[in-house]
Formats: sequence, structure tokens, C-alpha cells
Amino acid sequence: MQAAPVRATAALPIPSVTGALRAVESLLMRNGQRTARRNAWTAVLEDRRRAEDRRAAQHVLEAAATRSTSAT
Repeated sequence: MQAAPVRATAALPIPSVTGALRAVESLLMRNGQRTARRNAWTAVLEDRRRAEDRRAAQHVLEAAATRSTSAT
């Protein structure tokens, strides 16, 4: 009697660092805590975007003020 042939299977992909961290996070945190943490991070990113927009607007206003003063 012969043994059944063994099929070669593809190795499982190595998880990314992000995927590994999310897996650990899901083990350690409840869903509500995880949602709160992600919401907080989204707020941080939005604050950074607004700060960058304020800096760009300030630069434009200063450049316009300098041009109008030079033209007069």
C-alpha cells in the first residue's frame, strides 16, 4: 500500500508589522478602547493637517503683505 501523495502548499505570508501590532492590540484591548485609540489618533492627524494649513495661510498672508508694502 502506498501513502497518499503530499501536496506542496504555499508558505503563509509573513505578517506585516502593522498587522502584527493590530493582532496584539486586539488581544489586549476591548473594541471600545481600540476605537477610542483610533479616534484619538485620527484627531491628532487632523490637528497636524490644520496646523500645516495655518502655516501655509500665514506664509501667503505675509508674502502678500510684503508685496503690497513694497508696491506702495
